[in-house]
Amino acid sequence: MSQEQLPSTEEVYPPEFFRRQDEDIDSLFYVEPRLLVHIDKPALKAVADYFQEVLPENATILDLMSSWKSHLPEYFQKKALVGLGLNGIELEENYQLDERVVQNINLRPRLPFEDDRFDAAVVTVSIQYLTKPLEIFREVRRVLRPDAAFHVIYSNRMFPTKAVAVWQNLNDLQRAELIGSYFERSGGWSDPKAVDASPDSEAYTDPVFVVYAHKQA
Repeated sequence: MSQEQLPSTEEVYPPEFFRRQDEDIDSLFYVEPRLLVHIDKPALKAVADYFQEVLPENATILDLMSSWKSHLPEYFQKKALVGLGLNGIELEENYQLDERVVQNINLRPRLPFEDDRFDAAVVTVSIQYLTKPLEIFREVRRVLRPDAAFHVIYSNRMFPTKAVAVWQNLNDLQRAELIGSYFERSGGWSDPKAVDASPDSEAYTDPVFVVYAHKQA
């Protein structure tokens, strides 16, 4: 079965799952750059530590739904980091990026990259804004090399008017299950794994969770 013949997000999930309070085009919401961080400093360090542990070095990496920070460790050795996001100014401010693409993937889920280009892909604290997750997960799989991993990092913060309804109605464990279903129902992935990568701290910090899977040949 070709990718075009696989069921769409709308055919798999109830339509109300992906409704949002603000249904205006996302690029209008992000027309002004938002040069802020979405999780606190301990959580940001936890994300960088996770990336240090799991991402291949000297590799080509896709930072999907990117912004002005990619959260890789400061001196991470990479071949290229490609960022795709909604705001060109934010992407230009991201010094870690080697290539920048402005695209609204909720409107145009087809990624502008050739097959098997990337050694890894990440999306960081933005998965809650996807309205066509199955189409995007299939596209990420297409542009990854065989056995490369897609790491979906999430926390509990969001822009509530833009986060999809299903995300707002789930707890952290259920959100991992939802992301796992994106992998399972988009096809061609290994069994998804969930990781609690939250900072080790007695004081309150933002949590950090990951769901990842590898592209199957």
